[in-house]
Amino acid sequence: MKILLVRLSSMGDLIHTLPALTDLARHRPDVQLDWLCEAAFADIARLHSFTAKVLPMQWRQWRKQLLKKESFKESFAALDELCGALRAARYDWVLDSQGLLKSAAFARLAGAPVYGLDKNSAREPLATWAYHRRFAVETGRDAVWRNRTLFAQAFAYSFEGAADFGVSGGTGFRLPEMAQPYGVVLHAASRADKHWQADAWRELMQRWHQEQGLPLWLPWGSDAERERAEQLAQGLDFVRVCPPLSLAQAADVLRGATAVVGVDTGLLHLADAVGVPVVGIYTASHPHKTGLQPSARACAVGAMGQIPTVNEVYQALQQVMP
Repeated sequence: MKILLVRLSSMGDLIHTLPALTDLARHRPDVQLDWLCEAAFADIARLHSFTAKVLPMQWRQWRKQLLKKESFKESFAALDELCGALRAARYDWVLDSQGLLKSAAFARLAGAPVYGLDKNSAREPLATWAYHRRFAVETGRDAVWRNRTLFAQAFAYSFEGAADFGVSGGTGFRLPEMAQPYGVVLHAASRADKHWQADAWRELMQRWHQEQGLPLWLPWGSDAERERAEQLAQGLDFVRVCPPLSLAQAADVLRGATAVVGVDTGLLHLADAVGVPVVGIYTASHPHKTGLQPSARACAVGAMGQIPTVNEVYQALQQVMP
C-alpha cells in the first residue's frame, strides 16, 4: 500500500507526528509512506526511518512569488511540477493530518482519495470538505496523542504504550570545539510572548555553570535570534553561540547534550524526540497540549500566562539530569 502523508509545517507539528509513524511501522509494515512537507522542515521528516520518501515543497515562497508578475511563471511551473510528481506516484490514498485548507488543497493534488479529521476535530473545519473519509479525534488531548489516534483510525489498528519518536541515530555531526559534556539553551521562539526574560536566562546560565561546570551552547535560526544569543552570551565566557546549523545538525547537537533547557519551540520538541534530559519553559501556551512527553527525563514548567522563576526552572533541571 502506497500512502502520501501531508503534514506541511510547523517544525513542532512534524515532530509530534513521528510517534504515529513508529506505531504505523509496528502495526502496518506493508505501508510505503511518502511525506509532503515544507522544504524548511524536510530534515525532520527524514529523521524517521519509516519515511520512504520526503517530498519537499516551498509554498511559503511560491505564495509570495505567485503575486508578482516577474516570478509568477517560475512559481506556477514549480507548483505544476509538484502536482505532476504527486499524480505520477499513484498513491492508494492520502492522509492529511494537518487539517487546514492549505494542507487539504495540496492533498487533493495527488488525485487520490483523501483521509483526514472530521469537522469537529480539524483546525479549519472547511478543510474537511476535501476529504473522502473523516475521523473524529478528541481535541482536548495533546498533539502526539491526537496524531497517534488519527493514524490508528485511518490504518485500522490500536496503539498502546508510551510514545516512541523513532528518531534514527543521526549523522554524527559535531562541532570541533564542542567538547562534552555541555548543555544547550534554546532561547528563541517564533512568538515574542513565548520568550523568557533575558535577565532570567543569564541568571539561570550562571547558576547552571557554577554548580555543574558545563559550557553552554545557544543555537539560533535567524539574524534576530543570533543577535539575541550574542546579547545573552555577552560577558559570560562559558556561553557560546552556535554557528549556522541545519535541522539535522541541530538534532545531533541536541543529542550530544547533557541536558537542554528551552522555551516552547520546535527545537525543544526535537530535544525531547532525540531523548535527552529536557526542561521546557512555558509562558504563553498549554503544556498539556504541546508539552513534552511524560518521562523521568522531561519536565515542563510554567503555563499560559504563568511565567516560571529561575529557581523553578533550575529545580526542574536538577530533577531531569542524571
